[in-house]
Amino acid sequence: MKVYLLWDMEGASGLFTRDQAWYWEPGVGPETAEAGRRLLMADVDAASAAALAAGADEVIVCDTHHGGGNIRPEALLPDPRITYHGRSTATLADGTRRVFPGLDETVDGFLLLGHHAKAGTPDAFLPHTNSLAWVDYRINGRSVGEIGIEACYAGHWGVPLVLVQGDEAGCREAAAQFPDVLTAPVKRAVHATLATGLTAEEGHQFTARRVAEAVARLRAGRRPAPYRPGPPLEVTLRLTTAAEADRVEQRAGARRVDAHTVVALLERQHDIMSWTAGPRRA
Repeated sequence: MKVYLLWDMEGASGLFTRDQAWYWEPGVGPETAEAGRRLLMADVDAASAAALAAGADEVIVCDTHHGGGNIRPEALLPDPRITYHGRSTATLADGTRRVFPGLDETVDGFLLLGHHAKAGTPDAFLPHTNSLAWVDYRINGRSVGEIGIEACYAGHWGVPLVLVQGDEAGCREAAAQFPDVLTAPVKRAVHATLATGLTAEEGHQFTARRVAEAVARLRAGRRPAPYRPGPPLEVTLRLTTAAEADRVEQRAGARRVDAHTVVALLERQHDIMSWTAGPRRA
């Protein structure tokens, strides 16, 4: 059994401040950046160990936060059954760029950890969808965040979303869209840039239990349906400014709806990530 652990950072256990997650911003000190990265890596280790202990034969860990570069694979759990991807894209042998390397039809379950709620969500910690310039992202008329976008991409390969870990708002979002998904809420927002919740160790333990439960369900044949809303897929992206819409309008297949909104028709779910690629704010 193979499981794919796709990691963001805002929802990691014990990480409660904006500076710890968006540590590249001006004025954030190196000690804060290191503290955030260590919290993330400790969570990665706890989840990976739990997946293996529960019976996974292979675990793939991919860092997607800000495109990756937040984890140090050499500092993580050394186990030949774990493959680490420190960046969310890779160049294949034929020269093509591949989002979420290793995610394909051989994967049994997709786990989104360290995740957060979509843009505009009230009572959420650092809510956004890919970029602070994105106000709303819709697939076939349904508003989704990064959780839905990434689950849709996994659905192209027939891989179901089985677990979401993060803040309470992100977990509510996941449960509303995917009723069969397990959630691991490890924090709640005090306001948009500050959270509180389980201590890092408590979060690791809770996350580990949920990861083990997700793997056990897969082993027992309790496999949710993959998220396959199409094809074709109509993707609607609303942006903060007309200038941002101008930039997105240049992408293949895009058409302008109004000053701030661009629509595209995609023939394959695999292409959904072309609408999340590019400079990521967080």
